[in-house]
Amino acid sequence: SWKLAEEPHLSCVFFLPPVPLFFQIIVDDDDSKVWSLYDAGPRSIRCPLIFLPPVSGTADVFFQQILALTGWGYRVIALQYPVYWDHLEFCDGFRKLLDHLQLDKVHLFGASLGGFLAQKFAEYTHKSPRVQSLILCNSFSDTSIFNQTWTANSFWLMPAFMLKKIVLGNFASGPLDPEMADGIDFMVDRLESLGQSELASRLTLNCQNSYVEPHKIRDIPVTIMDVFDQSALSTEAKEEMYKLYPNARRAHLKTGGNFPYLCRSAEVNLYIQIHLLQFHGTRYAAIDPSMVSAEELEVQKISLHTSNEQDEQ
Repeated sequence: SWKLAEEPHLSCVFFLPPVPLFFQIIVDDDDSKVWSLYDAGPRSIRCPLIFLPPVSGTADVFFQQILALTGWGYRVIALQYPVYWDHLEFCDGFRKLLDHLQLDKVHLFGASLGGFLAQKFAEYTHKSPRVQSLILCNSFSDTSIFNQTWTANSFWLMPAFMLKKIVLGNFASGPLDPEMADGIDFMVDRLESLGQSELASRLTLNCQNSYVEPHKIRDIPVTIMDVFDQSALSTEAKEEMYKLYPNARRAHLKTGGNFPYLCRSAEVNLYIQIHLLQFHGTRYAAIDPSMVSAEELEVQKISLHTSNEQDEQ
């Protein structure tokens, strides 16, 4: 890091983040189950923000967040899942991955399917918590909203072109602004890079009959992020999320479609920072302490003290 001070009144700190490291990790007995991930930002941070992609996504769909957040001093990890066919198998594999990375607790940002899996993992580990907080982007809490639970067990039989057609059917159509059009083009390209088994397993996880048990994760800080324009998430699904997490912070974007982290990255990154601000100055901070001002830390300590007093009352 270095400081710009050409004038006496200027004190702007810039941070040169470490180059994102790309890993492929096997944590299961099955050597075909390979986790792919980008790990960027200060390695000293032990409670990073981890990004979980949607059905059509790969680890690099969060490149806008990796570039911006690491530049501000955060440690972020973007994942790509191996082939898992049920939620329990996924949760067990993800727990092993965190053990391998020596991460006791993490913040999770999940987009669509990624958000559902983040909730299921928080539920899975509720007796020995591994999730410090959740950011759920265009996500859901019950797979029955897709009305495909009866076909979930047949996705593994379908050829790749049919599976891609199912996914593309949820992409926005009609006139779009350039940023949203570019975002969809990027996601289509990522979709084309996925093989039949990867797509089939993700669609199975997306549609397999399952729901989140809120009483197991009610103490976890949650931010619900969604959009007001067209997306694959129905109004009913959004309302169900609000009911499930009545105390959650809400991050609404006027537009952004299915992929706001690509086409509205500045707004998304700001909401992520606001969400993570509550952990500054604690052992669960996802940011390098040197990037947080003393004034900000003092405000955060007062806020935490007030919050603890309210909880005790």
